[in-house]
Amino acid sequence: MDYLTTALREHQELAVFLTLAIGFFIGRVKLGSFSLGTVVGTLLAGVLIGQLNIQVPVVVKYVFFDLFLFTTGYKVGPQFFRGLKGDALPQVALTLVLCVTCLLAAFFAAKLLGYDMGTTAGLLAGAFTESTVIGTASDAIGRLAIPTADKTILTNNIPVAYAVTYLVGTGFIVWFLPNVGPKLMRCNLKEEARQLQALISGSGKGEPEMLSAYQKLAVRAYRVSHPDLLNRSVAELEARPRVSRVFISRIRRDGVIIAPDPATIIREGDVIAVLTRTELLLARGAEIGQEVDDKELLDFPIEFLDVVITNKSLAGSSLAELAGTDVARGVFLKKLTRAGQSMPFSPDTRLERGDLLTLIGGEVDVERAAKSLGYADRQTVMTDMIFVGLGIFLGGLVGLLTVVVGGLPLTLTASGGALIMGLVFGWLRAVRPTFGRIPESAMWVFDTVGLTVFMACVGLAAGPSFFAGLQKSGLSLVLVGLVVAILPHTVAILFGRYVLKMNPLIVLGACSGAGTITAALRAIQEEAKSELPALGYTVPYAIGNIVLTAWGPVLVAMMS
Repeated sequence: MDYLTTALREHQELAVFLTLAIGFFIGRVKLGSFSLGTVVGTLLAGVLIGQLNIQVPVVVKYVFFDLFLFTTGYKVGPQFFRGLKGDALPQVALTLVLCVTCLLAAFFAAKLLGYDMGTTAGLLAGAFTESTVIGTASDAIGRLAIPTADKTILTNNIPVAYAVTYLVGTGFIVWFLPNVGPKLMRCNLKEEARQLQALISGSGKGEPEMLSAYQKLAVRAYRVSHPDLLNRSVAELEARPRVSRVFISRIRRDGVIIAPDPATIIREGDVIAVLTRTELLLARGAEIGQEVDDKELLDFPIEFLDVVITNKSLAGSSLAELAGTDVARGVFLKKLTRAGQSMPFSPDTRLERGDLLTLIGGEVDVERAAKSLGYADRQTVMTDMIFVGLGIFLGGLVGLLTVVVGGLPLTLTASGGALIMGLVFGWLRAVRPTFGRIPESAMWVFDTVGLTVFMACVGLAAGPSFFAGLQKSGLSLVLVGLVVAILPHTVAILFGRYVLKMNPLIVLGACSGAGTITAALRAIQEEAKSELPALGYTVPYAIGNIVLTAWGPVLVAMMS
């Protein structure tokens, strides 16, 4: 034991990695459907190992915290600026109401019960599961003109309050939104989902979102013999079906395979490769003519390709409008991703710059569509570290600037600046995606590992005083955390439904996004039996991440 203690104290990097291993293990343990998650698990592991009085250099946690914040901004940047447009203003208004209410609720609760600024910051961070407040508030406390010992006490109180109130902020709100939220709005989520689906999509069905063992798309070969199909152009034949999109991908004519264009005329004896939904081929394929086994004709490459929408002229266009253009000929949409969130879609869904479309179709058709839509986001393991490093550096310089408001000096801090610059660079990446790529695997490291290393360092530093602080204010914090978590969501639900007249599904999706509680979105979708609440999630999630993170230094300024 002496050997282990000495090794951890002299080589703090070993303590950090041990904390990560134990923290991820704790975070993955489930009680029913509930788990603490890796962030809280790592904090608790850090507190446990921190009892050995291990001092990790402060710069370590801020290096990883800045990586995490920059990546957070990078992911939500396109949606953040999308939120500044007129049609997203109701969601932005609801988000701001929720965020301002949570700040005031934490502030007045602290004043009423005599909490210090460290405990109050931890209360705000835990009740709203916004761990970034721990970093920005700690940085702001470090800049106060008070003795170093007082700074240490205040900083160590933050993770104590965070750990106590996090369970309330996560567990209760995940239950509250899908169960109490509909009662506040006097609605049935399943019925609202059915009505909204019918409203936005007519038939309620869009293009296939995913493929399974049963292939929703298929290509088959038919020898054209029906008289009504002969001497017609490819464009004319492809336009005939009303229930689904149909494409003639290739033609065998006189033993030669040709790639048709819309003006190609179909002749008697032609064998055509038809690409469309499987059920349509089964129901009506025989109307074309005899199905034939022509492996060479059907053996052409099919490609799955992620494409980022950057074409300004397409922003605001519906999928139905896009499907009617030559750009989409031979191409189907498999998945739509917005701000990292898989979105439900229908023919009426409007495209936004920065949307990621997963396309499927013939290789030639998909490549042609990618050039017109924007940028083909091909898989790679390389991260543009020039982009990342420069972004964090410039963001830090911006964040260190101080603005005096009402006599209070306010600063974003270097970490807050990294978040802001992540927004800008994420938006630039969406507009000009030829640079600044961060692969999903690297983004996971920057995001998850960046935050958990920061939390490990916080836990290790707070370890020696954690349990004393917990005994001092634990019970009252649970009750206060419950109120601070519930009140803003209640106000936001009532404001969104009865003042802004928003759809209940969108209101609840927006509340889960504004509170940055993704688990709540999943619970709402399960209760509604629909993915539609995600339509209200992305813009509030982007705005909420920024505003709640900024509340760290603002709250410290208010308390001081």
